[in-house]
Amino acid sequence: MTPDMTPGVTLREALALPAFRRAAPEVVAGSAGAARPIRWVHATERPDVGQLLREGDLLLTMGTGLPADDDASGLAAFVDELADVGSAGMVVELGRRWDTALPDALVAACERHGLPLVVLGRETRFATLAQEIGERVVDQQLAELREAQRVHETFTELSFSQAGPVEILRAVQRLADGPVVVENAQHRPLDYFAGPGDPGGFLDGWPARSRRVEVAGRTGWDAGNGWLVTRLGTGERAWGRLVIGSPEPPSQRLVAVAERAAAALALHRLHDRDRGTLMRRTHLELLTGLTTDPGSEDVRRRCELAGFPVRRRTFVGLVVRPRIGTGAPADLDEVAATVVRAAHGLRLPALVCEVDRDLRVLVSVPPAAEADDLVDRLAARVLPHHDVLVAAGRAVTEGADVARTVTEAGQVADAAPHVRNSADPDVHRLADLHLRGLLALLGEDERVRLFVERELGPLARHDRADSSRTDLLAALRALLLHPASKTEAAASLHLSRAAFYDRLARIESVLGADLDDPDVRVSLHVALVADELFGGQVK
Repeated sequence: MTPDMTPGVTLREALALPAFRRAAPEVVAGSAGAARPIRWVHATERPDVGQLLREGDLLLTMGTGLPADDDASGLAAFVDELADVGSAGMVVELGRRWDTALPDALVAACERHGLPLVVLGRETRFATLAQEIGERVVDQQLAELREAQRVHETFTELSFSQAGPVEILRAVQRLADGPVVVENAQHRPLDYFAGPGDPGGFLDGWPARSRRVEVAGRTGWDAGNGWLVTRLGTGERAWGRLVIGSPEPPSQRLVAVAERAAAALALHRLHDRDRGTLMRRTHLELLTGLTTDPGSEDVRRRCELAGFPVRRRTFVGLVVRPRIGTGAPADLDEVAATVVRAAHGLRLPALVCEVDRDLRVLVSVPPAAEADDLVDRLAARVLPHHDVLVAAGRAVTEGADVARTVTEAGQVADAAPHVRNSADPDVHRLADLHLRGLLALLGEDERVRLFVERELGPLARHDRADSSRTDLLAALRALLLHPASKTEAAASLHLSRAAFYDRLARIESVLGADLDDPDVRVSLHVALVADELFGGQVK
């Protein structure tokens, strides 16, 4: 849906103004359109008023110029003309043409178009009504101009100060007064700032929800999620999207905030690429060379010249990712500087570069050293300073396997829990992730997706079709998360034991399976973990 770009007082608000209240207004048709904005007010008795009106204009009339009461087609045509120009509605004062009620044909035509029709039970001066609405419209337009100036000044200052993504998104959060997310082209959230009243679930099921949201053009509003979405980058080279929480159709000001923010993020990305330190650019080039052409003597020679030995070494790929949803995301420039200092302090050669808001790190370990121990010590020097997730691939000894350890680190980072708890290791590895680690290695294998659909699809379809909203998937998840106690499982959903047992019986009926069968439980548990890992896409 295209965002609402029209400022103005709504008809509902206008009817609450003192002059209108004294005229005893009553909406007799088209009440569904009472939220549309009024651009201006016209008072006239001309039957060809459609030629004078613009979209959003409100018509005030006593009805003396309208077709005769028995001319149903003429009255309908008059209303059709108002609807065609996008009129905000029609206000009719009783007493001059009609004493108590308007013709049925006029009322029916307005109701058919959803065009608000208001009768005034007391005589009033139209000039007073027009003045009061006009003053309110002008006041609102001035407020919009002041807010537009505030937006302009904010982003101009950010541009002059060459602000980074965190500063830009904080400004968006402040101006929008709502949650803000930046996602990459694969729909993974890169940055998140919660809104003032955000209960904490704004990111739930994000990848799957985001994939279903498509907007026409650069900016659009998705009513289902309540998201204002702006593309980041050009149509052919879009690298992500900016999402602002907007339960109601966004104002012109909010659209401007989104688009100015998108421009500021793009400018930062351009400046960051152009002004990045020689070390970061060089490290990205070297890491790309080692992963795409590990046998190249030129790449090996450049690595040696950059102080990154590649002969008779052990390599470990790392991903260092700022955690989101736990406060202000860590600044990647500062994290990178900390990683470089930590590696230098350990005399551990490392390539450090940024890719899609992740730090990708490749360390070169001497033959006599223990690779995992050095990686743990590196993480121990970084974590006290930044709220980040550190994921490591398995150590490799051949240059040809560098791409594998780097890719594996990314898969582990995607599979690791997003929220840190006290039991988490400093460095996440496949061995720590157990089932999640296995599924991360399989990646988005189509066979895994088919397995998830086969196991959970019937429950997902039942939940969508069930008007009583029993949420059988949630009941199944609670059962598997509390295998030793169905009482605890029921309590986690705030259900009585009887209600929970009823849902379990319905699950067995829908699946045609026995939930007490160990094989069935394991199969369903694997499917739930895989669905969570891949963004909750079961259909």
